[in-house]
This record gives sequence, structure tokens and C-alpha cells, in this order.
Amino acid sequence: MRERPEGTSAYIAVTAAYWAFMLTDGALRMLVLLHFHTLGFSPVQLAYLFILYELAGMITNLAAGWIAVRFGLTSTLYAGLGLQVLALLALSQLDPGWSIAASVAFVMSVQGLSGVAKDLAKMSAKSAVKLLAPSGDGGLFRWVAVLTGSKNAVKGIGFLLGAVLLGALGFDWAVLAMALVLGMILIAVVLFMPAGLPRGRKGTKFSEVFSKSANVNWLSVARVFLFGARDVWFVVGIPIYFYAVLSDGTDQGNRTAFFMIGTFMAVWIMLYGVVQASAPRILRAAVRPEGELIHAARNWAFALFAVPAALTLAVSLSSTPQTWLTVTLVLGLLVFGALFAVNSSLHSYLILAFSQTERVTMDVGFYYMANAGGRLIGTLLSGLTYQIGGLTLVMGTAAVMVLLAAMTSGRLSVPAQEATA
Repeated sequence: MRERPEGTSAYIAVTAAYWAFMLTDGALRMLVLLHFHTLGFSPVQLAYLFILYELAGMITNLAAGWIAVRFGLTSTLYAGLGLQVLALLALSQLDPGWSIAASVAFVMSVQGLSGVAKDLAKMSAKSAVKLLAPSGDGGLFRWVAVLTGSKNAVKGIGFLLGAVLLGALGFDWAVLAMALVLGMILIAVVLFMPAGLPRGRKGTKFSEVFSKSANVNWLSVARVFLFGARDVWFVVGIPIYFYAVLSDGTDQGNRTAFFMIGTFMAVWIMLYGVVQASAPRILRAAVRPEGELIHAARNWAFALFAVPAALTLAVSLSSTPQTWLTVTLVLGLLVFGALFAVNSSLHSYLILAFSQTERVTMDVGFYYMANAGGRLIGTLLSGLTYQIGGLTLVMGTAAVMVLLAAMTSGRLSVPAQEATA
């Protein structure tokens, strides 16, 4: 029997913990969005609930790489899981008698804590791939794709789980149940984490988190626009549009709408995850040089641009929700998800390919700070564009942001040693 490669057990443990975290992360987003929409929050107020989540992610990612280098990757993983448990417990204390302003402030603060937790866990898992995965024969891309794709499939299940829990248990019991399960997983991971992840290295300066690599910086800018383009429709616009189409305002109608919206969001995320995991095969990464994959980032972004551009035209042709438009949106957004997954997976590989082993956690942290920045911009624009111009402005904004992602991806360059090979 072949022996398991050194570090594989640690990779499996980190991945399992990351899956558990993302299940609660997806469920919590759907719980918060649907619960507060039924309480009468406007699209902009709903967007406010997630602003601190994304802003905290930006700050956390900037610092998390340095923290991991200083104190070790296991410390950031444990901290992420523990903070998510605290965030879930805190949300169960929300008082329905509070004013909207007080409720928004409280949920924003707790979501900020959850944002810190998510990005500590993400940075730990993504950095572990670079450090533990075999890199020969396209191995790095395959392992990145498996981690990222499976994570998003699990998060998609979380969206459905959140909608189901909200309808079956109510908001308070749903978050308490998730806190209990995640707390048990955290205890198991702390007790049984195998060796393989690097320990801390003292003397690392915080200023080192800022990358001097042009490719890392341009890829980070492209990531801002790519994820902003997704979240501008994903966070508020599409869920609220579907709620208007599916619910008649009764309790039974709300439960049906919750389930249908949760199902669509879950299917979208799971499709996204499946395609991400298949991206190395779609891109033929094992037989293509890194330079070709670098150039492919721009081409795939241009392909993605066509989808929100076409959906903008479709929405502009209908002043009210109609069956043909809803079907068009569902099919179009599934195509968007597949193309987006290839773009995202390619980016996730390139950041590790561009990073040097000794500073991988800092480059990954910097890159995911840009990722969180894109989500923050998308979240802000999601509520704002829907309230100002409806779904037409939402999808038009998404198209412009994808176009900007394609243009900045075109600034990536092939490393000198490969260009002259």
C-alpha cells in the first residue's frame, strides 16, 4: 500500500474544517438576508448588514498573512472557527423589539466578526495548498481547484440549509444549532490536528504584507472587479427580485419563496464549485505552460462579460417581472456561474503560482484583501443600484465591472525565465 505523502493528513484536516466553516457561512448569509427582508428592511438597509462583513474581511486579510507567518497557520484556522461560533451565538441574542437602527447596528457588528472569522479560515486553507500540495504535473492547480470547488459546493448547500432552517426552526434556533455543531468541530480539530503545517516565524515585519510583484498586484485589482461583478447582483438584487416574483406575502408564501430562493442560490453556488473543481481539465492546465494560462485570464473574463451584457438587455425590455424574464435570468445566471468559476479558479491558481513559498501567506492575504474589497464594492452597489435603477442597473453595473476585470487581467505578464525558455 502506498504511503500517504507528508503533509496530506494536515491538508485533509484543514480542508474538512474549512468545509464546516463555509457551510455555516452560506447558511448565515441566507438567514440574515431573508429574515430581515421579511421584517421590512429596504434593499439598501439589507446591503448595510453585510458591509462590515466585507470591510472586516479586507482588514483581516491584510493582517492575516502576517499573523500566520508570525504565529503559524493552525492559530489562524482555530481563531477563524472560534470567532464564527461567537458570531452565531451573538446573533441569537437579537431582540425583535429593537428599532431598525439598533438592529442594523447590532447585526452589522456581528457580521463584521463573522467576516474576520471567514477570512482567517480562508487564508489558512488556501495557503496550506501552496505549502502542502505536490506541484509536479499540474498538481498545484488540481489541489487548488479541488479545495476551492468543494468549498463552494459546500457553501451552496449552506444557502439551502439556511433557507430551510429559517422556515423550520426560526432565526434564533437556527443560529444556535449551527453554533453548537461548529463548536464541536472546532474542539475535534484542535484535539486531533496532525502535524504538517508550519509554525510561526518571529521577526517578520508587518510592512512585508504589501507585495512588490506587479503580477500579484494586477491580479489583485482584477479580483476586485471580478468579485464586485458577482456580488452586485448576488447579495441583494436577484434574491429580492425572486422574492417579489415568488411570495404572495402570506406565511406559507414566504416559506415557499425562502425555499425556492435558497434552492436557486444553492444550485448556483454548487454549479460554481463543480466547474471550479473541473477548471484544470477545462483549461488543459497539465499540458499548457504557465504563460498560456496567464494570457487565458483575460480571454475568459471577456467571455464572461457577454452574459451580464445580454441580461441587461433582457431586463431592459421588461418593465415588470414576467415569466420569460425570470427563466432567462435563471438560465443566464447559471451560465454566468460556470464562466465565473473558470475565471475564479484560474485566479486562485495564479496567485499561488506568482507567490514565493517564503511569503505565500502574505501574498495570499493581500490578494484576498482585494477579493474582500471587490465583495464590499459589490455589496454596496447591490442595494444601491437595485433601489435606484432596479435590475437593469444591477446587471449593467455587473457587466461594466467584468469588463474592467478583463482589462486589468490583460496587464499580467509572463515571468522572464519562462518567456525566454
